Amino acid sequence: MPDTAVLDVDGTLVDTNYHHALAWFRAFRRFELTLPVWRLHRAIGMGGDQLVPAVAGEEFEAAHGDAVRDAWVEEFDPLLPEVQPFEGARELLTELGRRGWTVVLASSGKGAHVDAYLDLLQARDLVAGWTTSDDADATKPAPDLLQVALQRVSGRAGVLLGDSVWDCEAAGNAGMRSVAVRTGGFSVEELTGAGAGVVVDSLPELLATLDGTDLAHPA
Repeated sequence: MPDTAVLDVDGTLVDTNYHHALAWFRAFRRFELTLPVWRLHRAIGMGGDQLVPAVAGEEFEAAHGDAVRDAWVEEFDPLLPEVQPFEGARELLTELGRRGWTVVLASSGKGAHVDAYLDLLQARDLVAGWTTSDDADATKPAPDLLQVALQRVSGRAGVLLGDSVWDCEAAGNAGMRSVAVRTGGFSVEELTGAGAGVVVDSLPELLATLDGTDLAHPA
């Protein structure tokens, strides 16, 4: 039975999805490839290893994958000071801990970015651990990062909180239930179709309705 709350970070606790979409747009433009920003947004939530072939194809991945991922970092870093936490993010971490959950962050972000988010959320004392893109060979929707996150805190089983279809699919692939928040820009139908048991519009709404979700209490 679940004892661990596994939380996505980008788009779930901090408002970054559209920053990421713009950074990817600019990174691909360096390689004379112009992709619609709306299509890039649909892929946010995947790690860069999954995103590049998904939006640009396997041939582009083979020729430029690592280089465009480096370019994305260069484009995203100047946007980092603009990132803000979502309302209710720190309060949610506090409440989950109060209810007895072991809280772990399952991020596929770069280590420096995750460090910045932890400081922004003042969350280092509220979570038992976290992951970065360095912790798994394959990122979401593969289950690897969620499994690593669970192992990192010696969790028995987890419930995922995420914002994208890729989070929910990763949870299903890892044998976890999922709760979704619409802060990533995905619809209720998309998130439930990807496996979310409950979808809410915001973290304050989740806090107000926590007892009606799989994150009510650990087993």
